[in-house]
Amino acid sequence: MNISLDKTKLILALANIQDDFREAIIDIYIELKKRHLKSFYSNEFDAVGISSGKLCETIFRFLEHELTGKYTPFNAHISNFPVKVDKLTQLPIASGNESLRVTIPRALNFVYTLRNKRGIGHTGGDINANAIDISTIVKNTDWIICELIRLYHNLPMIEAQQIIDSLNIKIMPDIWHIDGHRRIIKDGLTHKQKVLLLLYNEIANKASINDLYEWTEYSNISLFKSRIIIPLHKEKLLEYNSSDSNITISPKGISEIENLITTL
Repeated sequence: MNISLDKTKLILALANIQDDFREAIIDIYIELKKRHLKSFYSNEFDAVGISSGKLCETIFRFLEHELTGKYTPFNAHISNFPVKVDKLTQLPIASGNESLRVTIPRALNFVYTLRNKRGIGHTGGDINANAIDISTIVKNTDWIICELIRLYHNLPMIEAQQIIDSLNIKIMPDIWHIDGHRRIIKDGLTHKQKVLLLLYNEIANKASINDLYEWTEYSNISLFKSRIIIPLHKEKLLEYNSSDSNITISPKGISEIENLITTL
């Protein structure tokens, strides 16, 4: 599993953070990373933006606690977030580590500003920058988590470094779009998993049996239908319409492939 989705490893990596803050930070970070993975297929960028905002506000509360001994309650709204984060950078040196006082707050403000001012999920304009905006946000949150691991880990140095290095690995989509075709570039998937992943990737979650046969590179279309499509239809993971040969992934199939995406 991707370490950024492994709660047990992240708990060990942030062992010296107070329990309630650690639990909240890790849960929201994992939520953010899962939503980012799903955005490769669904383009649901708003959900990633929401999680990044929650993560910024949670880490801000933790920094408040560490540097001042007080913090904004979790059930209280943080008004004028950028101004309040800037106040942390003005605290005296004796308040705490420079990264907690200056570097992480500035990173939080950048993420929060990009998330708000660029209008994640926007549709206006000639160029759609949602994907690069989200990637930039996620990379910066990865850095913030790595910095917290550096300061608060309770692991042998080599193991802590391995976790930090793993968070810096670029996540690549599992499907390559080329000249109107699709190629699965994720190794180790069964043909049934490939079909569900391909359908999940399509805008309407639908494709023809001929397209799926071609994209999965199955050996024989008759066997593809009898061994792959019909069993998936019977399991209610997809709907095969024999009249027009179109295939649509079901809610059950969507749930199964989302679990696959976030555990491989």
